[in-house]
Amino acid sequence: MILNQLIDFDVLRVIWWVLLGVLLTGFALTDGFDMGVGALLPFVGRNDVERRVAINTIGPVWEGNQVWFILGGGAIFAAWPPLYSASFSGFYLAMFAVLAAFILRPVGFKYRSKRDSATWRNCWDWALFVGGAVPALIFGVAMGNVLQGVPFRFDDDLRIFYEGTFFGLLNPFALLAGVVSLMMLVTHGAAWLNLKTEGAVRDRARAIGSITSLITIVAYILAGVWLAKGIVGYQVTLPAVADGPSNPLYKDAVQAGSWLSAYAVRPWIAVAPVVGILGGLLTFLGLRAGREVSTLLFSKLSIIGVVSSVGLTMFPFILPSTIDPRSSLTVWDSSSSHQTLFVMLVAAVIFVPIILAYTSWVYKVLWGKVTEADVKANSESVY
Repeated sequence: MILNQLIDFDVLRVIWWVLLGVLLTGFALTDGFDMGVGALLPFVGRNDVERRVAINTIGPVWEGNQVWFILGGGAIFAAWPPLYSASFSGFYLAMFAVLAAFILRPVGFKYRSKRDSATWRNCWDWALFVGGAVPALIFGVAMGNVLQGVPFRFDDDLRIFYEGTFFGLLNPFALLAGVVSLMMLVTHGAAWLNLKTEGAVRDRARAIGSITSLITIVAYILAGVWLAKGIVGYQVTLPAVADGPSNPLYKDAVQAGSWLSAYAVRPWIAVAPVVGILGGLLTFLGLRAGREVSTLLFSKLSIIGVVSSVGLTMFPFILPSTIDPRSSLTVWDSSSSHQTLFVMLVAAVIFVPIILAYTSWVYKVLWGKVTEADVKANSESVY
């Protein structure tokens, strides 16, 4: 009763939907440039010193940045259990590939400089490339499949059955979404190197980032057109009670129309794709002009716009089902209990500001450029 008086169940559900978006966006903003630098590593560094310069820009911060990935996964597990179950069942092999790539990253950082061998270090540099490029691509592919719907269903006992295949996830639209994600994070990595390095590494990062920023914009617009013309959206015909029990089968839903019909109902959400495209253009101009801090901020703005446009377009759907639209998960019928969401919110209010404060302090302490002179003077360092 006290909990009901503090925050209503339907409000808590929306709050946690927003928080999930914030956590996933935070992961893209922070660990995104780590993955981007990893994907750029073989191309911005022509020799060992240059590659060590790039690695040292992210070496001290990448572990802290992954906190957002852990928080996002934890939030899905605790706040949206059916979403966690359905998505990990359907994307199991894809998630395994992401985790395998992420495992290569710390191993690459720690083992790369253990031997003074060009062959040894080159192999670990490509491992770091895989650790950056593969997750960036797969996250986008996953998002493309979420927009199309996933082949799962619930039976009357709320057991989840996934009826798709791994290769079914590699469809053209999902791969296009993967290109958007990969190019967006490579651009973010280039903006980071533009800020943190100088000389040849910075110049190459700017040149590559200028190209990938334009590819991101074009691919994002193409995906939007495809979404409007070639992807069937989802609609709730018998809405679930917003403050009722979490049972997806209490509603009715159908595949009909277009996802973009949401912009006619909620015109204000158009700000998200506009911000995504405008941020990308400003990132391109910033890289060409050699601006540093503002370029990284514009890159972050573009990521916020692109990621939030997906959630705002799909609301209230979180994970649609292609074989049984009624089983689709929405904000109103796939959350944990009222008490669980409230207790988690209290924990989030306490600990997220602490994480933000600590992260801000770390970046303040580590502010400044990594130069070739620094790397040569510390030849025995971990990175």
